[in-house]
Amino acid sequence: MVDGTLFRTARDMFAAHPEAARDMLAVPDDRASVEFCRALLNGRTPEEAVTFCAYLLPPRAAVWWAHECLSNIGELIDEGDRTLLELVRIWVSDPQDMSVRATLNEALAEDRKTPAAWVAAAAAGAAMPARVINASILAGLARVSLEDRRAVLADFVEMGLALAETEALQQA
Repeated sequence: MVDGTLFRTARDMFAAHPEAARDMLAVPDDRASVEFCRALLNGRTPEEAVTFCAYLLPPRAAVWWAHECLSNIGELIDEGDRTLLELVRIWVSDPQDMSVRATLNEALAEDRKTPAAWVAAAAAGAAMPARVINASILAGLARVSLEDRRAVLADFVEMGLALAETEALQQA
């Protein structure tokens, strides 16, 4: 944790999550996780920085990160998604509350394919949570205007990196 994140280097993260190599074109190296992620953000495919953060964070923190990202573009999502985000917020504060998980599963029975539905699925216990979180954030980002997308993407990634550092400090 030299750089203050859960995985000291990008290579460490990819070693812990080999499935990340199938989701990204980037080749891991020994740069610090934060440095590697910021290089992705400034590279040819900046969206890979979102993918990297989705794997960098522990699942519950990743759900919170996606919640915060989508909340920041709340005007671009509908009332149903805002309701799901409220359920996700409640779940993050008490992931052991089975009534919240049951309510999330009921809400997901509508088979919504929206940004908040993806993060709600992760909170409800979906398999491969990093992929689901990635889909959630990228689907939300796709709703942002082209002229604002780069700045919003950078904000999302910086939020994820800050959360990763906070998580690392709590686990230290």
